Amino acid sequence: MKADQLKVAMAQIAPVWLNRQATTDKIIETIHQTSDENPDLIAFGEALLPGYPFWPELTDGARFNAPDQKTLHAHYIDQAVQVEAGHLDTICQAAKDTKTAVYLGIIEKAKNRGGHSLYCTMVYIDKAGVIGSTHRKLMPTYEERLTWAPGDGNGLRVHELGAFTVGGLNCWENWMPLPRAALYGLGEDLHVAIWPGGINNTKDITRFMAKEGRSFVMSVGGLMQPKDFPKDTPHLDAILAGCTQDFLANGGSGLCGPDGEWIIEPQVEKEGVFYAVIDHVKVREERQNFDPAGHYSRPDVTKLTVDRRRQSTVEFIDD
Repeated sequence: MKADQLKVAMAQIAPVWLNRQATTDKIIETIHQTSDENPDLIAFGEALLPGYPFWPELTDGARFNAPDQKTLHAHYIDQAVQVEAGHLDTICQAAKDTKTAVYLGIIEKAKNRGGHSLYCTMVYIDKAGVIGSTHRKLMPTYEERLTWAPGDGNGLRVHELGAFTVGGLNCWENWMPLPRAALYGLGEDLHVAIWPGGINNTKDITRFMAKEGRSFVMSVGGLMQPKDFPKDTPHLDAILAGCTQDFLANGGSGLCGPDGEWIIEPQVEKEGVFYAVIDHVKVREERQNFDPAGHYSRPDVTKLTVDRRRQSTVEFIDD
């Protein structure tokens, strides 16, 4: 490939739901399976490891102090990822072995916040297997707030990858103008938007972000069907009773160029990895008439301030 080109892969897969180890194994297997295609970057959906919390919507999850909700939440914590405990080490090793950068959606039990609250986190792992950023979703959406905590700005960062500068956001964060502006200001020209899976989200926002940012945009979603819930899931009968459709998450992964046109149209209800080669010259062409953080900005009139300190409830001052 030319120096300006990058090969990207979108992994639209289902988790082994709420099973951290089995889902980790599936992610590693997917990374190694793509090595024959030699992608520079592979991205997975939001909350893939160990899975999206479908149950609040399906089981009347807003009931206060409900025993079934407590049981499910405790199970979720048990299977969540703690980066400091090494839960991502084998995935980092797979990235290093295949020389592939990875964007991955995880559910994080953050050690610096006590280890028992959960964050929807987007992790970037570089080609050397080093974690470059862990972005905790700024605002969980609607029923997600019953099980996820709000994150902070620490992970609003970009990473150099070949000729590109890559960044990303979780799900409906991609609708938030100011986080997008923060990434544009950092020079982002390849945006990775990760979703639990739904063409209803990706069909519009992917093209919009590409045209607004004059960037390539990868929207990567996951899959989930009622048959994918493991038999040992707590309160499985109640969860299944709330399922009224064949797919709770139907994918919708797609890739747009900086002109807002589809390179890979949204892929629905199919598991697989989808590849494309993108060329940075297309970014430079589209930035000729509009550059949101460059010549088409007015920092003397409007300017964004971003607090990237990792938030914590305590600050220790020792001798």
